[in-house]
Amino acid sequence: MSTERPDNDVSGPRRRRSPLAVASVAAAVLIAGGGGAYWAAAAAGDGAADGRAAARDDRTPPPLTLDQSADSPSAPSRGIAPGEPPPGGDGIVYRSSSELPDGPDSAAVHRSTGTVSAADVARLARALDLDGTPTAAGTIWKVGTAKDGSGPFLQVNKQAPGTWTFARYGSGGPDQCASVTVCASGTAGDAMAGQVAPVSEKAARAAAAPVLKALGQEEAALDTAQVMGSVRVVNADPAIGGLPTYGWSTGIQVGADGEVVGGSGQLKGLEKGDTYPVIGAEDALKRLNASSKGGGTPDVGGCATPAPLEGEQTAPPADCAMPRGAAEPVVMTVDKAVFGLATQYVDGKQTLVPSWLFSVRPAAGGPDSTVSQVAVDPVHLAEPEPAPKAGDRRITSYTADGRTLTVTFWGGVCSTYTAHAEESAGQVRVSVTESQPDGKKVCIMIAKELKRTVTLNEPMGDRKVVDAASDAAVPRA
Repeated sequence: MSTERPDNDVSGPRRRRSPLAVASVAAAVLIAGGGGAYWAAAAAGDGAADGRAAARDDRTPPPLTLDQSADSPSAPSRGIAPGEPPPGGDGIVYRSSSELPDGPDSAAVHRSTGTVSAADVARLARALDLDGTPTAAGTIWKVGTAKDGSGPFLQVNKQAPGTWTFARYGSGGPDQCASVTVCASGTAGDAMAGQVAPVSEKAARAAAAPVLKALGQEEAALDTAQVMGSVRVVNADPAIGGLPTYGWSTGIQVGADGEVVGGSGQLKGLEKGDTYPVIGAEDALKRLNASSKGGGTPDVGGCATPAPLEGEQTAPPADCAMPRGAAEPVVMTVDKAVFGLATQYVDGKQTLVPSWLFSVRPAAGGPDSTVSQVAVDPVHLAEPEPAPKAGDRRITSYTADGRTLTVTFWGGVCSTYTAHAEESAGQVRVSVTESQPDGKKVCIMIAKELKRTVTLNEPMGDRKVVDAASDAAVPRA
């Protein structure tokens, strides 16, 4: 009889895990659309295919370098619940209301690589009922015409992940009625408010379905509760490898007449990367508490305890270090822990990283929020590259289109700047040289944002861009 458990089964004996090593782990706070989430854990497999996968996963993966520090909130966020403290602030203690799951032993990161083709853009344009042929404009694809700002207009970044935005009525705003008939179809109360009622959630999902199909997200978890005036928004969070995602959302705006009037998301698909050992939810919650108090050792115990009964003292246990300068912490209750993937920046590129998603009950009421904590075993996390020393010129960002690399930096208004690149198989090191103005010339001391372009010997591809002056990775714009 097989002892294999289903993927969503988190019951059974708890595995013992090795003590955590001290390393930086990023945390983030974002609103969970409808409060719903998936429970997920890896099931043991057998057979030749599983054996080959295990053999591949046995190799030591390269260190994972998160671009954000442990005390900073990470990128994915839909906002913070009203009345709630900011993420990563001093004086927050998270307590679990029940036993937390172990989750899987390992999980893979997922990345979007390569470039978006004209055919990909055309497929999305057809789903948006947008006429026109994709045209290249530097580092982006365009379909439609902005004209005087009235739209319709689709714009897609060529480089992965192919971030796209669409607006059908650019100048009229999302509440503009498509016709007099639609405007007249609203209720009396809507007419007095100057807008018509939004479509039903069912109608919004039906309108968004062709777009989600073009994006390969037919099976994404949908949240249709958000309303902006007469527009209903369909927020789609795709599942990758059976795991829920946060920070990789697609938003599709549906007007009062059932037409898609706007949207944004990522067009390029994701690819499975290296597999890393992961920690359980309890250990992740301890690390979250350490970082949310503004420091401290991740191995401090006592913070991730069951929520107190009504009338009991809410102060943390004695071995839960109090934040500096705080008389009493804000206690937030964790009702559920879900293993999934959350967006982080790794070497300047958006990456879905194995994470624990904690469903948090707000202390001040309002909708539940989700706190995301990286689940990769800290042994496999590397410290981010140090900030450049004072006086070093830091390239702030870059864009790339084939062999054309454009870097952005700050410089003086009177100096002349030239960019140079040294290429290797894995990276492109860029240096910016400055030619000082004539010493007799009077020049005001004002810095401005500048761009310089370099033609590479080979297409940029997935190589990393490094600022030669600071030896730091440069993020993609």
